[in-house]
Parts: sequence; C-alpha cells; structure tokens
Amino acid sequence: MNVRVSLVAAARGSSLLAERFDDDRPLDGAGWRAVESAAHGLVPLGAAELRYCSPSPRCRATGQALGYAPLAQPALRDCDMGRWRGLTLAEVAQREPGSVDLWLTDPCSSPHGGESLLSFISRIGGWLDSRPADDGAAIVAVAEPSVVRAALVYALRAAPLTYWNVDVRPLSTITLTGRSGDWHLCLQAPA
Repeated sequence: MNVRVSLVAAARGSSLLAERFDDDRPLDGAGWRAVESAAHGLVPLGAAELRYCSPSPRCRATGQALGYAPLAQPALRDCDMGRWRGLTLAEVAQREPGSVDLWLTDPCSSPHGGESLLSFISRIGGWLDSRPADDGAAIVAVAEPSVVRAALVYALRAAPLTYWNVDVRPLSTITLTGRSGDWHLCLQAPA
C-alpha cells in the first residue's frame, strides 16, 4: 500500500536577506503575488484527500490562498532554533562564530539550545512514516522550506549534512511516494 505526499514550500514572508531563524512572520506582498502567480499549477494539489500545513502563519496563509483549507500539523513545524530564534544568520555568526561552525558541521549538535539537525530530520521523517498508506491516497502539505529539505533527506536516506546542499525555493513542490520507511522521490514533467 502506497501513499503520495506532495510538499509545497510556503511563499516567502520576508526577503532572503531579512530571513530569521524560526521566523513567524506572515506572507509579505511579494509572497502574496507569488501565490497568485503560481496558483494555476498548485491548486490541483488541493484535490488530495488529506491537506496539511506547518503551523506558521505563512504556511497557513499559503495553504488558504491555494484553497487547500489545510489542517495545521505541529510535527511539521520549523526546526526549534532555541536562543537563535528571531535572529538572522549574520547576527548569530557575529555573536557566536564557533557555534555556527559546529551547527553546520555536526548534525547531532544544538549549540543554540534547541533541536539538532538530526532530531529535526527524524521528526519530519516520523511525520512522513505515520501517514496513512492506502493505495492511491494523496496528501498535500504546505511546509516551511526547511521542512521540505528535511523530508527529502529523510526519504532518500541521505547523510544528514546533505540537508545543507538542498535548495528549496518558495512555492516549489516535491512529491514522495511510498510508505513508512520506503519513500521515493517522484519528479513530474509540467502539465
């Protein structure tokens, strides 16, 4: 029995240079315009039997704007960044350069006092593995780009540090097919 899980990265809530760890900001104007522009290709995913989203304001807003009426899933929240929450990478690197280096090179570390990269990937994998597997079932989830990255690393059984080599742009979509512990990346040609 297999299930099809489509993950849609939320539209942006701030410019790339203003991104902050564990950012709870809602969609900005550019994010709303991007959702409107991409809706034609993304709205059909809303036909899925189950529709979820990360609990952040921008994920909820993206899902609502696409007509998914998603159910927020606490397990799909962004990585807990502890005391770095709300700061930019540049701010943290200036204050704690050694901690940033450790965080980027050791997936078991959590110098910020929050969740380690390995724990984050495992949490997202646990959510994937707990999806109901029914042949042909479809699920769509609007999630933070970091959640989509973690899901890919987990599904492909890649080394945790591969996470840093995956670039997930706002409103990009990936589809995973399979069941608990046996996931496959499904790339589709545009319709």
